[in-house]
Amino acid sequence: MSAPTLQGGLAGLLDPIVAVAEQGLSAIEFERPLALFLVPVVLGVGVLAVVRDRARPTLRFARSDDASALPRGAGPVFRLLSLVLMTAAAALVAVALSGPFVRGEPDPASTEGIDIVISLDISGSMRAADFRPKDRLFVAKEVISTQVLSRPRDRVGLVIFAGEAFTQAPLTHDRSLLQTVLDGVRTGVIKDGTAIGDGLALALSRLESSKAKTKTVILLTDGDNNSGTLAPETALGFAKETGVKVYTILVGKGGRVPFPDGVDVFGAPRYVTVDVPVNPTLLKNIARETGGAFFQAGDKRSLETSFQSILESLDKSVLDGSPPMRRPLPLSSALALPALLLMGAALALRHTRGSIVP
Repeated sequence: MSAPTLQGGLAGLLDPIVAVAEQGLSAIEFERPLALFLVPVVLGVGVLAVVRDRARPTLRFARSDDASALPRGAGPVFRLLSLVLMTAAAALVAVALSGPFVRGEPDPASTEGIDIVISLDISGSMRAADFRPKDRLFVAKEVISTQVLSRPRDRVGLVIFAGEAFTQAPLTHDRSLLQTVLDGVRTGVIKDGTAIGDGLALALSRLESSKAKTKTVILLTDGDNNSGTLAPETALGFAKETGVKVYTILVGKGGRVPFPDGVDVFGAPRYVTVDVPVNPTLLKNIARETGGAFFQAGDKRSLETSFQSILESLDKSVLDGSPPMRRPLPLSSALALPALLLMGAALALRHTRGSIVP
């Protein structure tokens, strides 16, 4: 057995014992508590075995003074001890079958995470076809789903904006809800335009009650601010005041891009070229001033890389509303070992000093 394997096996035996010593017997829980009913059954069988053994017929002598002169052997005592050891071993096995465990220290892998609000541009220009065969919004939703919603420890919220901004989902761990909401996001449902200031400010408001160490907004847009009630610089001031990191992603290269314009007489998609103004300087400034980073994605792969870089750079923190998950430490192995030792000792006594065969 290698050293790491041996250390892991010893930890598996010692960790739950140490946890019980620190927390007390009341901290023990059971996966299959009904199996504990086997314990009194085992103890009852053990008592019956002891009674039966003591009632065993004895060798009778014609003269009692001859019998009293014989040395008193220790065989019956060892035989009784072997029965007690067997009963104890069987009782330990019965307890082990009930799946006892004690909860250890909180598992860092299950208690750490970040609070993320995604502010997603759904303006008409997100239908641009430079991400063929799908448009920008379709690819953005797909990447958000695979890169962000696949992280179970993080809380995620979703804000959409075009000419105005709306909250689609508050911060939550409910991935099913988030996926359903994200699937329903599309262009053309709100006034068109690109209100970057409103989209950022609303995302920041979703983080006001967050107690996470790191509060983050990922702002994804393909254009320049041209509508809304709040200037991006004003929203930037809010972000700096609250200590929220803003990561900005510019989708597409801007300028003249193909845009769907119905189908031709043969049913094939038809495209026209439209000009989409962008402002990377604004997005770079927002990211730099808040401690985030700016990315530009011209295709699906670069968009995936942008999200991966953002998520890997974020500090992890314990989230409000995500109770620490304490790792269960099973006690079955710790009970099985003494049970085997007791059974071995009982069999050894039974076939040596406690044997009924002279």
